[in-house]
Amino acid sequence: MHFEFTADQLELAKRVQAFAQEQVAPGAAARDQASQYEEKLLPAMAAEGLFGLRIGTEYGGTDRDAVTTGLVLEELAAGDVAVGYPVLNAALIGGVLHANANQTQKTSWLPPIAAGEAIVALCLTEPEHGTDAAHIQMTAEPDGDGWRLTGEKTSIMIGAYATHGLIFARTGDEGATGITAFYAALDDPRVTRTSMNDLGSRAARRSRLVFDGLPVGAGEVVGGPGLGFVQVMRGFDYSRALISLMALGAAGASLREAYERAGSRQAFGQPIGKFQGVSFPLAEQATLVHAARLLTYEALWRNDAGLRHRAEANMAKWWAPKVAMEAANQALITFGHEGYSEDAPLARRLRDIIGLQLADGTENATKLVVTRELLGRDSAP
Repeated sequence: MHFEFTADQLELAKRVQAFAQEQVAPGAAARDQASQYEEKLLPAMAAEGLFGLRIGTEYGGTDRDAVTTGLVLEELAAGDVAVGYPVLNAALIGGVLHANANQTQKTSWLPPIAAGEAIVALCLTEPEHGTDAAHIQMTAEPDGDGWRLTGEKTSIMIGAYATHGLIFARTGDEGATGITAFYAALDDPRVTRTSMNDLGSRAARRSRLVFDGLPVGAGEVVGGPGLGFVQVMRGFDYSRALISLMALGAAGASLREAYERAGSRQAFGQPIGKFQGVSFPLAEQATLVHAARLLTYEALWRNDAGLRHRAEANMAKWWAPKVAMEAANQALITFGHEGYSEDAPLARRLRDIIGLQLADGTENATKLVVTRELLGRDSAP
């Protein structure tokens, strides 16, 4: 059993860390206040190859494994969680398309994603169907050789920026087998977008998208009619582990600032780290973050090895953001009154992590998956 990353992985992580420190973190507060990515940010990310991590080199990507993708997202989130979402989406959707699209579709769709020319959104959640995604109600009505998509998607991360969406709509009977996936352009007057006023990750512009008869052709069906739900559920195990690392990356950044604070801040003639009431809570949080990180990377390693990883990924998804939340909170408390201010990044990270607790499945939803893996469906809720 090996716990070391490869030299190539460490080199990439170091490069992304430098990018995050130099080009991401300095603008995080301004992005949060403006609820907007600056114009130069996404092209800069594309130039770093961040959108092609899970896309093959033949399509312009870098063909990285799951563990390496996790490292990249962890480093990006340390700079700004909101900036991780377009990379997360490109990794998840790029993987789904690579596994399920035909050759013509791959050749057309994947290079623009890798180049950052197509910014992609996962259009699955609806106002009444989030965790219960197998019962989505958005319709795809037959229209000549294609369909027209009608309905509403909500809570779509980077929905305000996305040029394309992996859109799930009902083409058949109720249940999972009646859902089809479409990959289509969103820059159409029949798609109306409304950004949400969120607590955290404001620059990522979570949005509501209303489709009023958006035309899609037969060539925009991914994998075949009735296969959409199966495709995305396979990807969720993997993406849940990536989301966990985004939470831990943000928490790790706050803890590092707290360690520095504990060593530099003086009280009663000595560093505050000398007081067990300050240092012991930080030791506890460092232990929990480390353990959650190991669990999360195990899930990604199992994915790379072709091993079943559903239990591990969902364990990580319910636990890691919770651990990250507690660690970020303790870091803020270490700073005292100065931490309780939007002038420091601690509060912003705390708000951002809350969103990661909800993303791609709540704590209870992921515990349900773990329970079914451990006990079997016949013995679990």
